Amino acid sequence: MSAEAALAVERGLLAGDYDLIYVAPERLMLARFQALLDQLAAGPGLALFAIDEAHCVSQWGHDFRPEYIQLSILAERFPAVPRIALTATADPETRAEIVDKLRLHDARQFVSSFDRPNIRYRIIDKANARNQLLAFIRDGHAGEAGIVYCLSRRKVEETAEWLVEHGIQALPYHAGMDTALRRRNQDRFLREDGIVMTATIAFGMGIDKPDVRFVAHLDLPKSIEGYYQETGRAGRDGAPAEAWMAYGLSDAVQQRRMIEEGDADPAFKRLAHARLDELLALCESATCRRQRLLAHFAEASAPCGNCDVCLEPPETWDGTETAQQALSCVYRTGQRFGAGHVIDVLLGHDTERIRQWGHESLSTYGIGKALDEKEWRAVFRQLVALGLLDVDHAGYGGLRLTSVSRPVLKGEQTLTLRRQVARKRVKEVRRASAHAGSGCRRRGVVPALARMALGDCQGTRCARLRHLPRRHFGGHRRSASENPG
Repeated sequence: MSAEAALAVERGLLAGDYDLIYVAPERLMLARFQALLDQLAAGPGLALFAIDEAHCVSQWGHDFRPEYIQLSILAERFPAVPRIALTATADPETRAEIVDKLRLHDARQFVSSFDRPNIRYRIIDKANARNQLLAFIRDGHAGEAGIVYCLSRRKVEETAEWLVEHGIQALPYHAGMDTALRRRNQDRFLREDGIVMTATIAFGMGIDKPDVRFVAHLDLPKSIEGYYQETGRAGRDGAPAEAWMAYGLSDAVQQRRMIEEGDADPAFKRLAHARLDELLALCESATCRRQRLLAHFAEASAPCGNCDVCLEPPETWDGTETAQQALSCVYRTGQRFGAGHVIDVLLGHDTERIRQWGHESLSTYGIGKALDEKEWRAVFRQLVALGLLDVDHAGYGGLRLTSVSRPVLKGEQTLTLRRQVARKRVKEVRRASAHAGSGCRRRGVVPALARMALGDCQGTRCARLRHLPRRHFGGHRRSASENPG
């Protein structure tokens, strides 16, 4: 918003022209805007502060923004003005932090179900991710709106260009783009049908397009909260939608490296690793995805019948001996090599690197020929996800044993693994999951509804607010938006 436009909004606000105004926390904390609020309180008056995306207050969360903590000033400066905090991604710990940081200790809490029964969850083993994505779109979502999340800006642009080359209407979106181009792409996505937006996580907050039929991840998110929030942008109209992700060992390694190389303090890094562990457990789960997802938010549920695990239950097998072979090979090669080299040793390949290090003489050389390379990669991915192997980022990404490895190596603990199997293609997801979509409507679950609300307000006005969709407080016709400039 230009300075001239912002001034026009300020004049209209003081004149009582607006029932509702949106402002980013970063702008709200400016001294100029604080003075504007004082004038507004003394003039037309302040009816309510509605704090959306309240999970951003959590210092340990996936979307922390320091300015959210400073919103506690609203309770100090305007104690008589009701406040309500809303979020769709708050586990019990984050809820407690919202209450504390925003000074809502006496507030009532309203927590609705986190379940989005119209969304089908599917996580596949990453092979050729782009081709897998293309097949996913063509098989079930041709001509439909969707979002594809990538970890880097470069990957966003390359993926969008590649999809366009293959006949998909795709646009890129990330924070490093020219502002005008980014806005044009966003407007096209919102207004046109069948646009696929490839984006970083910079895209999504504040976007409320109801007919997004799929959200795809080409890279692993940082946490279950991030995954839930991003996939929740699909199917807000209540019709069947799909959350699809391609996941592999390299994703886990990359996320671990990003955590270790970050500037955060050790306590934050430990929590970041724990949150990643929870997401990896979801990816490797042999039980209902939705059950595990909802359990993270302290919500019990039965198997959903609308996720890949329920529809195509994975085979499990006693992988104890195989895990022992893998762990032993990691140890005997010096805990300094990645999965690729260790698998070459297990399969008895004759490579220059194996000869260079003399690994053809190891007792583990060639002992793993019962599995092929793809199956071994699935084993190593699960061993990393289960915490039996760690990645030594200071040692150039080599795999190393952990304290959890010892009981398995010594035969004191058995290990059950998922078997690598080829998945069937599921065409026309809309028809296949129509029952789930109707179930959503029968149970009265409004996809855009705030999953949690905390407020210190009383009376009928606030009672009505509890039942309103997110980003639509009261259906006001006159509203204005203030964003950081």
